[in-house]
Amino acid sequence: MAPLLRSQPQGLCCPEGGFFIDPVRPVERALITHGHSDHARAGHGAVLATRETLDIMALRYGPGFAGSTQEIGLGETVTIGGVAVTFHPAGHVLGSAQICVEANGTRIVASGDYKRSPDPTCTSFEPIPCDIFITEATFALPVFTHPQASHEIGHLLKSVRQFPERTHIVGAYTLGKAQRVIALLREAGYNEPIYIHGALSKLCGYYESAGVPLGILEPATMEERGAAPPVGSIVVAPPAAIDDRWSRRFADPLACFASGWMRIRQRVRQRGVELPLIISDHADWEELTQTIRETGAGEVWVTHGREEALVRWCEINGIAAKPLHLAGYEDETE
Repeated sequence: MAPLLRSQPQGLCCPEGGFFIDPVRPVERALITHGHSDHARAGHGAVLATRETLDIMALRYGPGFAGSTQEIGLGETVTIGGVAVTFHPAGHVLGSAQICVEANGTRIVASGDYKRSPDPTCTSFEPIPCDIFITEATFALPVFTHPQASHEIGHLLKSVRQFPERTHIVGAYTLGKAQRVIALLREAGYNEPIYIHGALSKLCGYYESAGVPLGILEPATMEERGAAPPVGSIVVAPPAAIDDRWSRRFADPLACFASGWMRIRQRVRQRGVELPLIISDHADWEELTQTIRETGAGEVWVTHGREEALVRWCEINGIAAKPLHLAGYEDETE
């Protein structure tokens, strides 16, 4: 009997169901965990995903990004070629899901990207009991322990108070991280207008239309002679804009970057970041190992990240494990 899921050049394949999960090349039928471009690509014949993921793909690629689309709700089950498929919350970004496939008495859960920490912009992760758990491993080293995001937002607000003459430019990835940073600032009581790079406007607007309040947002992308945001403002922009000509228009800009990689000092120096904010949308080492335990899986497949350390941890703890070595997944989400 063919395995329920197996690795192919296009990505994770379910031969019995005739579909792929987050394929990196165009396929006839794709199941997509979330809207980041390394997982959600255009050109598939048919796409099954949550409503939010389908909307985000349409915003990024245009309405004709796939031959056909089908919406599935979190907790909903559909049967594809005799395989039961259920989407469960992943807590990564708006609309993100783990994908559970079940047939012939075997249940496999593909996590996609996930985190366990609270996030006001998306539904929290739910551990799903399974026989085989396929986990991401972006931060799968013991050195990676993520502080509470509210703690890091506190550092940002303290800096804004200490340096009122400077404009704080927060580098945050366009989908998920930027909206989370804005929502966390609002939770912390920051009610001033937040200025956003033009690349964030569509997705921020979509988050608000989906019921995620972000408060007053003003455009920070200006014409050459346009007025800059007031001194002391917070600007949120894609990371590449921090050291771009665009950022030099602001009053004495102070470069910040919200990412789990800010735990690594070398990365902080490489990017010229003055205020690193360790805010990650991926599970850290303790959350990864906790999740594996909670699924009760007897076997773990590890993909896209620091695979070796997590495989070794599983082996030490009596859990069969192997790396998948799937290609094509990058760091866009961090």
